[in-house]
Amino acid sequence: MNDLSLLAGRLHTLAPSCGPVRLIAVDGHAGSGKSTFATRLAAALGDVPVLHLDDIAAHDSFFTWTDRLREQVLAPLGRGECARYAPYDWTARSFGTPRALEPAPVVLIEGVGAGRRALRPALARLLWMDLPAARSWGRGRRRDGSALSDFWDGWTAAEAQHFSADPSRPHADTLVRQLPVGYELLEGPGTAAGTDHSVTDRERVAPSS
Repeated sequence: MNDLSLLAGRLHTLAPSCGPVRLIAVDGHAGSGKSTFATRLAAALGDVPVLHLDDIAAHDSFFTWTDRLREQVLAPLGRGECARYAPYDWTARSFGTPRALEPAPVVLIEGVGAGRRALRPALARLLWMDLPAARSWGRGRRRDGSALSDFWDGWTAAEAQHFSADPSRPHADTLVRQLPVGYELLEGPGTAAGTDHSVTDRERVAPSS
């Protein structure tokens, strides 16, 4: 059995949230493991599309990309149409050739700020990678090396400012904690109002081989 099959099954049963699409957000601090988790969850969901917010953000708009996402992605998906977005090339510092994003039954959107206030009405579920900022940023810096230390200095300041003004974690339906082997899934603060839960308390899953 796939390691995230139980969570995937529950996500498939949710009501559509953006036109015919169940839009599932994976948010968390930079370096918290969002991309890896989203890749594994997408596979468990049947290889559903994943939109990486690194493709929507840019050097001059770390967190001011909401309008671009709405126009290029949310609006067409909401109409049941194929979205087309121009991914940003962080090396060339320019937007590239547009990519298609089909209105699949489930679409994942992962990246810092995926659970922001402006996007939450379009989300079927918000998952938060529950690793503190300092530990996440430390992992990210070690991963990227000293050559990107200046970039990380600017990024962490911008991220701290973003989450101070528009926090995602208090609204998360599920907290995802990475274990030495696999993940632990906990009920999130966003379920306090009595909404339908996506996971049971302290559900543990292990990575597939």
